[in-house]
Amino acid sequence: MGKQKGSVFGGTLLITGSCIGAGMLGLPILTGIPGFFPSFLMFLIAWAFMLTTALLMVEIMGWFKKPVNLISMVEKTLGPMGKVLCWFLYLFLFYALLVAYISASGNHFSLFMSNTLKLSLPNWAGSLFFVIIFGWIVYLGTKPVDHVNRYLMIGKILSFVILVFLGVQFIVPRLLLHWEPKYALYTFPILIISFGFHNMIPVLMKYMDMDRKRVRKSIYAGSLFTFVIYLIWEVVALGILPFNEILHSFKIDVDAAQAIRTYLGSHLIGYTAQSLAFFAILTSFLAQALSLTNFLSDGFKIKHKEHENIGMCFLALIPPLLFSLAFPDLFFKALNFAGGICAVVLFGIFPALMAWIGRYQQKHLLKDRVPGGRLLLILILLIAALIFLDQLTNMLNFHLFPKP
Repeated sequence: MGKQKGSVFGGTLLITGSCIGAGMLGLPILTGIPGFFPSFLMFLIAWAFMLTTALLMVEIMGWFKKPVNLISMVEKTLGPMGKVLCWFLYLFLFYALLVAYISASGNHFSLFMSNTLKLSLPNWAGSLFFVIIFGWIVYLGTKPVDHVNRYLMIGKILSFVILVFLGVQFIVPRLLLHWEPKYALYTFPILIISFGFHNMIPVLMKYMDMDRKRVRKSIYAGSLFTFVIYLIWEVVALGILPFNEILHSFKIDVDAAQAIRTYLGSHLIGYTAQSLAFFAILTSFLAQALSLTNFLSDGFKIKHKEHENIGMCFLALIPPLLFSLAFPDLFFKALNFAGGICAVVLFGIFPALMAWIGRYQQKHLLKDRVPGGRLLLILILLIAALIFLDQLTNMLNFHLFPKP
């Protein structure tokens, strides 16, 4: 019997690395507007929602004899119109995410060079350097990305633990009692993005030789680990930053790591927050860029090799790089658009519809299907439709939040 390809540990870290990225940096700013406790309820709903739809995607992939990406799954179940819509939304989603990550990377790189080496560099230089170095790692393929990701995850976890340890002494418990539940629903887009690892599932299925059991283990462990880290991060950040600081940071497009650094004025906390931001952006960038490259290769029917296709790498990275250079202050807007419109359809509505059609019309029968039957699928569709319509209304009115 041959050695199993791909480990659950590596898969867990790829899931966690995909989740805990630039979205995490923005979380306390957006969730701080409704407050800790209203947002905590939304955390639970978002986690359960995304975990369920991820397991549905694993079930759907079990209908295929070889690893496929979302585009092939949608084409098989939802037909040509679904395929066209999937192409459009997927590219918008991951280009928007990569724009957010590349924009944030330029900002943090310039800040690091200024504070450490006293060199004044424009943000675009940091973004360009970031894309060249880590785009090359993506080109090398899933295995090198997995190995590099493990070291980056160690750096991210160490930075996070040190930041929490240093920050706990500055927590003011009454700040966690801020209560504006009417704004809670507006946090859902960034929460969807923050638990958005579905694009990694096709990569894991390929990496683990279609072993659905090991992929599901990675999903459970990775999403739960992510939830715990987010909860700790929320307590620390919202316990330190007063509401007026959160609101100011939101208005000037500054993430929580930079906000804490500025508010406390501590060099040690500042450097730790900076390193957390650095590792968070890198791990997410690698995961999302790799998955987008996989998606494009699947869509253009390019045969998989050890390295990713160089043309697909360029197609995945050059458009968001150019967009982030032209419009560098799009961090929150890019995340909100990606979560509220694209991710809810792709990773909420599509999995439920595909499971419904595959189970009850195409009669795909698997022994290990997700329990809950039609009722679960209807519930997912109702939640997704509610969030989608709410966010669409906000975007048509050109705001992310009503004025707090």
